[in-house]
Amino acid sequence: MFIISYDFKDDKVRARFSKYIKKYGRKIQYSVYEIKNSDRVLKNIAKEIELKYAKQFTGADSILIFPVCETCKKKVMRYGYAANEEKEVIVFE
Repeated sequence: MFIISYDFKDDKVRARFSKYIKKYGRKIQYSVYEIKNSDRVLKNIAKEIELKYAKQFTGADSILIFPVCETCKKKVMRYGYAANEEKEVIVFE
């Protein structure tokens, strides 16, 4: 699992990146996504950032990627809506 946080000065670039990154994970805060995938997905995202978005960076733009190890993932404390995301749901028909 990893967390991606971003901030772009340009609204169009920010919207395009948000649309791109939402394919891989879920939004947990404005401009913050939780990605539950493999290192290969992370490498693909990093490559996309380098090829497509880094060229457009201004001095005010940034993307941060925080890897979360398995041990740390178990220590994440979730409250409110986020607490329900990790629970299994059973559907009766």
